[in-house]
Amino acid sequence: MHIWVDADACPKVIKEILYRAVERLNIPMTLVANQSLYIPKSKMIDMLTVSAGADVADVEIVLRMQAGDLVITADIPLAANVIAKGGHALNPRGTFYSEANVKEHLTIRNFMDELRGSGVMTGGPAPFSNSDRAAFANQLDRFLTSWKKTVQ
Repeated sequence: MHIWVDADACPKVIKEILYRAVERLNIPMTLVANQSLYIPKSKMIDMLTVSAGADVADVEIVLRMQAGDLVITADIPLAANVIAKGGHALNPRGTFYSEANVKEHLTIRNFMDELRGSGVMTGGPAPFSNSDRAAFANQLDRFLTSWKKTVQ
């Protein structure tokens, strides 16, 4: 398994949780972004810088990931593509996307896009909170615990 991070908008606190997890479990991780980001020196952590542009990082992640990989993203269309390719997708706020729920999330996202496109003010996401951080950490721990059991 490999962990891929849609890193441009991923909160720093989430990246720090991931840094500790991949070091502890020796899981390779690649952060994908359109600008260089700080990453700790580690044989398990890599940075892939892609050109700027809409969905460039998303396309690169889907091209490089394999079935069974975990992708950290708040981008619902990317999550849908990851799941279609047999991967796992986890939102930095702790939502685990699955075949059962990603279509619903995508429908809601598209509906909100239509509302914004027609001039309706929908507001943005709520500020990232400690409960979001805890939800992410708990979901990541559950996933990695389950993964460890299957590889042992």
